[in-house]
Amino acid sequence: MKAIIVNEDTTLQTQEFDMPVIENPQQIIVKIAYSGLCGSDIPRIFHHGAHFYPITLGHEFSGQVVAIGENVNQLKVGDNIASVPLLPCFNCEECDNHYYSLCKNYTFVGSRKAGGLAEYVIMDQKNAMKLPDSVSLLEGAFFEPLTVGMHGILLANGCKDKNVIIVGAGTIGLLAMQCAKAMEARSITVIDINQERLELAKSLGADHTYNSSTMTAEQILTAMNSYRFNQLILETAGSPITVKLSIEIAGPRAQLVLIGTLHQDLNLPEKTFGLILRKELMVLGSWMNYSAPWPGKEWQLISDYFSQGKIRLDKLIAGIGNFDEFIGMVTNLHGKSMSGKLLLKIGN
Repeated sequence: MKAIIVNEDTTLQTQEFDMPVIENPQQIIVKIAYSGLCGSDIPRIFHHGAHFYPITLGHEFSGQVVAIGENVNQLKVGDNIASVPLLPCFNCEECDNHYYSLCKNYTFVGSRKAGGLAEYVIMDQKNAMKLPDSVSLLEGAFFEPLTVGMHGILLANGCKDKNVIIVGAGTIGLLAMQCAKAMEARSITVIDINQERLELAKSLGADHTYNSSTMTAEQILTAMNSYRFNQLILETAGSPITVKLSIEIAGPRAQLVLIGTLHQDLNLPEKTFGLILRKELMVLGSWMNYSAPWPGKEWQLISDYFSQGKIRLDKLIAGIGNFDEFIGMVTNLHGKSMSGKLLLKIGN
């Protein structure tokens, strides 16, 4: 079979491997349909951020089950699945409390073991969620990134009738925005420095958009005065600047969920830190996307929303290609963030 490997020198190449063979009765083999590039893969490719090299990345994928171990009882050959890349131990106290994302004894498809940038992948049956007939394989490749934002919303006890503010209109932010809309947010505001992304957010249902490159935090705060109460702010950009901005624009007793991963130190001025106290902000950290019953309510809701036609992907896809085309698209990023999702497509 073919797979894409990432070398330590930041190059990507296609390589031939033996077909995987089931060695554990809980394992399945999946023929990949679509496999997406995650923003977290960029440092693994370009900044020596992987656990080992060479490595086959890919944790946002869909495919069809082509073989199962003798103890597999949740899936059958022919089922279409979405990747559930985390495999916690299910035995530690964190897992006993359903804090699966916090398990210290986990493994992870596409990071700690070979992933979905390949024709086939082998994994535990718990790493797969069966797709209903009403959900396409392309949609299945978006379950994992969609549940990232959904997890943060659920940690904040949902967003029904809340004024949701998305800080960062990248793919995760715009997917989270659609989740908030499906969950009946009272209003949705999107903030970014890229006007094209803000226009895209509008077309996907945002009620308000603000460009933080042309407006100060004080100006945005003033513009949002009429819906300053009952706010849920989702910080998805993962930048020290946007974390600071999120605090500055927050209304009284707003919930602030930190979803984006920082790659630089965060140094808050005394005045900005003081706003957390003076506004009595509720700050939540959100890590990954799992809960009980496994893999979590997040995953079932996404399945439901796709079935109901509440999630749009067409404007969020920057490119879909075969092995060579995908390698070319990723290489051309030169370590910079994506403007839309890049996907490897296997077969027809």
